[in-house]
Amino acid sequence: MTRTLLLDLDGTLVDSVPDIAAALNRLMIARGLAPFATRAVAAMVGDGSPVLIARAFAAHGGAPDAAALADFLADYTRNVATMTRPYPGVEAGLAQLAASGWRLAVCTNKPEAAARALLSELKLAHYFAAIGGGDSFPVRKPDAGHLLATLAAAGGDVGRAVMAGDHHNDVAAAHGAGVPSIFAAWGYGARSQGAEAAAIAEDFAGLIELAARLCP
Repeated sequence: MTRTLLLDLDGTLVDSVPDIAAALNRLMIARGLAPFATRAVAAMVGDGSPVLIARAFAAHGGAPDAAALADFLADYTRNVATMTRPYPGVEAGLAQLAASGWRLAVCTNKPEAAARALLSELKLAHYFAAIGGGDSFPVRKPDAGHLLATLAAAGGDVGRAVMAGDHHNDVAAAHGAGVPSIFAAWGYGARSQGAEAAAIAEDFAGLIELAARLCP
């Protein structure tokens, strides 16, 4: 049976925080609030856009207005690939994985429309059999149901799958689904978030080697 590698998007395949931060700061300024440093935004991502917006307003001692999330998403989706780029080795690595017979899927808490727009702009979309966004199913990571639904959409099998990501949500979703996980140490999550992963990759080439070892 074909092996499936499920990959997180932000902080794993692409460095997207510059565009996320730019859109978030435009939202903050439009509301008369101070913008955030990029590093501060990096610490807030990983749990989906609604949580990001809630955290941003909470940092200013308030709560989002009714239009804040929609305004952010519209702006961000329009500008999704202005500064965002794949991490070193990702483009060549995806080609290598596809040539080796791996089925690939994206499992991200980013809204599906934004994820598809980003992958399309970066000319990476054709590598993926499925894209499971944070709003694609009734649940999202760390719920194992998000991983399992994405895996099913890709035509994969739990017994022949690996999950890779830079956030504890990726590790937790994989653990709940009974799938081995690889922590992407170059991403946004602190290394300690990968403590329960089956392996830790230092770069994308290493991730490929580890995936082959975990799912021979």
